[in-house]
Amino acid sequence: MQPAANDSKRVTPSIALVAHVVPFIAWLLLMAVLGEATAVKYALRAAFCFALLLLLRPWRWYAPFRGKHVLPSVGVGVLVFGAWIALETDFAARWSGLHGLYLLLGHLPPWKMAELGADTTYAPEVCGWPLTIVRILGSGFVISVIEEFFWRGCIYRFLIDRNFLSVDLGKYDSLMFLLVVIAFGLEHQRWIAGIVAGYAYGRLLLQTRDVWAACIAHAVTNVLLGVYVVWSGKYAFWG
Repeated sequence: MQPAANDSKRVTPSIALVAHVVPFIAWLLLMAVLGEATAVKYALRAAFCFALLLLLRPWRWYAPFRGKHVLPSVGVGVLVFGAWIALETDFAARWSGLHGLYLLLGHLPPWKMAELGADTTYAPEVCGWPLTIVRILGSGFVISVIEEFFWRGCIYRFLIDRNFLSVDLGKYDSLMFLLVVIAFGLEHQRWIAGIVAGYAYGRLLLQTRDVWAACIAHAVTNVLLGVYVVWSGKYAFWG
């Protein structure tokens, strides 16, 4: 009977790895395969990856979300939203030197050229309110969950121990934490803001030992950003 138990231990992390990684890879592949972003293509990508999440259920290896983490999660999400837009507000433009430097370097890593066009693909007057709302919801409740289970639920712990399920969610490894924060930041067009967000979500996870707390914080950030984008007309944030 012992060999069978050992086999089970070897199989479970593999299944869990697939459940954590495949939705994220599918999101990236669909971005590449579908080509230039449109509201319809985004809706298809979000729907497909949401279905993958429901099929693979990476959350089955975690405790349910705990209500005591709601307020800290929302607070972190709001703070990250503020940090994300802060240096691109009209108020920040008063400090022209800092504002200009951020616009030059903060949208893409320094080795790439930033394109600051205001693409209105997702504007309701262009694609209609249903697709605009799908864009907000997809950002808030699909890719945010995918990214948190991928980066903080899996990759951070996988870098510590290949059997990542054995790593406590509160375990802190400074090097691996930094690597994941930087990788998460560079995944985003606004890489500096992405690094700030990755640090905030990562610290929240370590403090709460609750991946759902990071998911909620990330969702709050993305939903607030979506509402801000539509309200302000600054669609470059969705570039």
